[in-house]
Amino acid sequence: MTRRHVALRAYDGAVASLFSVAAMAAIAGCTADGPTDRTDGSGATSRAPAASPAPAASTTAPSAVSLVPELDESKQPKTAAEARELLARILITEDAFGPGVVRSTPFESGSGRWPVLDGGCVWQTADLPLDVLATNTRYFQIPAADGHGRVRLNATVTVHRDRRESGWETARAMEEVLRCPDQKLREGEQLKGLLGNAMYQGEQLNNWSEDAFNEIGTYVSEQDGGPHRYFWYQAQFGPVTVAIAGKGAEGFKDETLTQLVVQGNSRMIAQAKQALGKAAG
Repeated sequence: MTRRHVALRAYDGAVASLFSVAAMAAIAGCTADGPTDRTDGSGATSRAPAASPAPAASTTAPSAVSLVPELDESKQPKTAAEARELLARILITEDAFGPGVVRSTPFESGSGRWPVLDGGCVWQTADLPLDVLATNTRYFQIPAADGHGRVRLNATVTVHRDRRESGWETARAMEEVLRCPDQKLREGEQLKGLLGNAMYQGEQLNNWSEDAFNEIGTYVSEQDGGPHRYFWYQAQFGPVTVAIAGKGAEGFKDETLTQLVVQGNSRMIAQAKQALGKAAG
């Protein structure tokens, strides 16, 4: 078995785990009155009919319909100011992740800049493209303690002019991974061996987002060492994309990092649906 096959087999397992957790978090977020509770998976499974001979096949389509509301186009922002107001309603704070997560310094990116992966696989910043009304990233961390190093988490929300453009953002993300499996974030920080997977609504386990994309690889930093596990998890609803990046650390479980990434993303996509979806009934 080649090293590539080993990497792909490990990636498949990580993706299955990621989307299983995401499905449970999305169901919990849509059925509970309060914020998403990722620790309570029993409520989701108990809703399936006991006599169903094939639960996985019979429940996927109804869940996809129930977890993704119809977009109310009248609620879409038309100006940059309206988009920034929407961002403020969707972006999460450290409370969405739970105890132990704190704000980093700086806490927020500049709202007028956009990340671009250049021809040399190095991330640069540029002015916002015409299809983007507003974007913002917030930075969090779990300080080193209890036998593990510092863990980093980023939350990003981008508001496009329409859902077609937000869909293209997901397509470009997949293209970037194929073009640049190794990427330089900034001086002293790199991503290595990235593999990506995109799933439209209804494909595999994606029943909560119009389009979903995830990538997995390793993170190496002069400050934080490495290689450590890296996850990027992105979802789309209407003109909005939401994403969480997780950078692991020595002594920090990959499963815990996955849960944090999915938990933050599930909260933001739920808030995007609440802000832009048509009311039930």
